[in-house]
Amino acid sequence: MGKPTGFMEYARQDRTYQPASDRVNHFKEFVNPLSEADLSIQGARCMDCGIPFCHTGCPVNNLIPDWNDLVYRWEWKAAIDMLHSTNNFPEFTGRICPAPCEASCTLNLEESPVTIKTIEYSIVEKAWQEGWIQPQIAPHKTGRRVAVVGSGPAGMACAQQLARAGHSVRVYEKENRIGGLLRYGIPDFKLNKKIIDRRIAQMKAEGVKFHANTHIGVDIPARKLMDEFHAVVLAGGSEQPRDLPVPGRNLKGIHFAMDFLRTNSHRLQGDEIPEEQFISARGRHVVVIGGGDTGSDCIGTSTRHGAASVTQLEILPKPPEKEDKALTWPNWPNKLRTSSSQEEGCTRMWSVATKEFLNDGQGNVRKIRCVKVDWKKDEAGNWKMSEVEGSEFELKADLVTLAMGFVHPVHKGMLEELKTALDKNGNVKARTQGKEAYKTSIDGVFAAGDMRRGQSLVVWAIREGRQCARAVDEYLMKSSELPR
Repeated sequence: MGKPTGFMEYARQDRTYQPASDRVNHFKEFVNPLSEADLSIQGARCMDCGIPFCHTGCPVNNLIPDWNDLVYRWEWKAAIDMLHSTNNFPEFTGRICPAPCEASCTLNLEESPVTIKTIEYSIVEKAWQEGWIQPQIAPHKTGRRVAVVGSGPAGMACAQQLARAGHSVRVYEKENRIGGLLRYGIPDFKLNKKIIDRRIAQMKAEGVKFHANTHIGVDIPARKLMDEFHAVVLAGGSEQPRDLPVPGRNLKGIHFAMDFLRTNSHRLQGDEIPEEQFISARGRHVVVIGGGDTGSDCIGTSTRHGAASVTQLEILPKPPEKEDKALTWPNWPNKLRTSSSQEEGCTRMWSVATKEFLNDGQGNVRKIRCVKVDWKKDEAGNWKMSEVEGSEFELKADLVTLAMGFVHPVHKGMLEELKTALDKNGNVKARTQGKEAYKTSIDGVFAAGDMRRGQSLVVWAIREGRQCARAVDEYLMKSSELPR
């Protein structure tokens, strides 16, 4: 906790953004950080609430009151040690996590939670600035070799923990740079890629070896890893996008959201992308189908390209402006949220389904035919959707991005070769508790992150990577001192 009466004395203060008129002209991060003095005051607001619900609201179980108190007392070095004890990459979560911890904060009952995410971000950035974050090289090597497939947050967290336990770790990534979703799925204006690079440099110094441009199941048979390593971790993410099989789906100008974001990120990071492969929103009427974070990233990217207009469609009803805290707190509530990209300018529409993509006569999409939908519960209490009669309408659309989420990992290639058991949703089947934690149906092969649990948050991927590393360490050494 911070100051016992701090929550009564100080108002909530958070980071601000550069004006939208300025930030839409570049792909750089645009957050204005708080001063250390202001952060100390914000840390003081952490109250002695008895039960710190923020611990369980946070998927990695960050010791939030502890490092809030340390920031309040200006003990920054101790704060980064406390923060790293549960989270390998607070610089990632401090930027892109939706902060379920703040929703669980006791002060959120009064709509003024502690600015946990901002404090987390500030602790790790000061630690990098001061040179406190150094490689943690294992004093002894175990002689055991582990392959990690996928270099997103789950794979990186797992690899770092295993290297610190003394194992020889190799990470395989199909893209040309390390980082997975962090590298090419999240726009640079939300996460500067130099933030990933400096952590990779630390991991390399700790002994982790990275292999980019290496697609397991395509370039290298998955079985080869099983022959050459004592354990294999599957952390390739959930990359099979949800499609929209309506008439006109095959028209030019309709793309999966991740393809749109990926080509843009490749070009920003210096890769040559031929014009015929680059997906540009410049001068186009863009329609983003899907109301989540990926859809929001498409909006921000389209705005920076210079789109003529941006419209976002969501099939679900518009959420309430405020949640009923008596029913939802301390859990993550369903409420209306507006991202920084949406603030920059877009039209948002709810309870809208897409009926058809219309042709311009040359094979390109020119319009979308939509219909309003109504949601009601049936006799069994299940929500059912029905079209509202006479509510059809059309929208201009030169570019459509499908941002409706992901259904499961890509099965073709590695998973088909290994023949790992899958759960009912098509994810790699593995438990999270007990002696079988994170083990797949194949001995010595483990799974973590979105490949195991389905699409989720970066912070959940970090948690799974850390816990999977402990399971692998126990498998190899019969015991483990890695944190659970």
